[in-house]
Amino acid sequence: MQSRKISIIIPVKPGGQVKALKALTAVDYPSDLLEILVAYGRQPSCQRNQAALQAGGDILYFLDDDSLVSSQFAKNLLSHYVDPLVSAVGGPSLTPADDSPLQKAIGLALSSVFGGGGVRNRYRKAGKARVTADNELILCNLSFRRDIFHEFGGLDERLYPNEENELMDRVKKRGFLLIHDPEMAVFRSQRPDFAAFLRQMYGYGRGRAEQTYISREIKYATLVPSLFLIYLCLIPFFITPVYVVPILCYAITILCCSIFEASKAGTVSLVPHLLCVFPALHLAYGAGMINGFIAPRFRKSRGCMEGVDVRRVKEFGQPMKYAI
Repeated sequence: MQSRKISIIIPVKPGGQVKALKALTAVDYPSDLLEILVAYGRQPSCQRNQAALQAGGDILYFLDDDSLVSSQFAKNLLSHYVDPLVSAVGGPSLTPADDSPLQKAIGLALSSVFGGGGVRNRYRKAGKARVTADNELILCNLSFRRDIFHEFGGLDERLYPNEENELMDRVKKRGFLLIHDPEMAVFRSQRPDFAAFLRQMYGYGRGRAEQTYISREIKYATLVPSLFLIYLCLIPFFITPVYVVPILCYAITILCCSIFEASKAGTVSLVPHLLCVFPALHLAYGAGMINGFIAPRFRKSRGCMEGVDVRRVKEFGQPMKYAI
């Protein structure tokens, strides 16, 4: 396997901590072939693009500030780029064992068919490395060839989230390959409280709607939560036995899936949390999509509206010395 330089790009809010750095000091790869760029700002899409312009690596590897990589990530990553058609490689984001019960329930819901659906493999380690689509890849653990990234104009700065999905869709249409490798898993805590989780799901739904506007392509499965939310809002106007059957079926499904997922994980105590997390996930996502369709934010924004401060981490490879 040919040695390549990897540029690790981490966006963070001004004054924020970069927990990801600690795990990066234990990576099994020559330190002179790794560089870390921390991009400070308040617009992650723009931060990542600006850091990518300053990166010197052949491969751009995007992490979130709390993504904890394995020591073997570089070797797993580069093994896929032997194929010149491979444009992007990533892996799942797993919930740490020491997360709170609510965080564990969120992780279980996102990694389940009922909760995560077609994107569940972003949150679980399943199967072998494979050619995939954007539904299995997530930007907190995703790499691109630098030349391909720049050739396609990088991330669309009008979008956050879903900026990586929009880019991967364009890249895939040109015949390049996307790879999902479960062995490239990172550990990253779920949202710390219920309100933060609701905001996350709402943002995911809004981002999907805005991506749909830009790409002009509808993925019909993503509309289901919004349609279900509209159905719930109409129940007071159609109170008939037939009309309420779907909500009864939904309630039974939530109960069954909560018990099943908690039992499979060996933590039956998480059932009460899952009973709240599943409907919150669906309804918040659906509400976000509706808002995104009605009032997409990019109509009021022209990309980066404030500066981004990109800094290289110095003394890389020396634990606990994170001078930036």
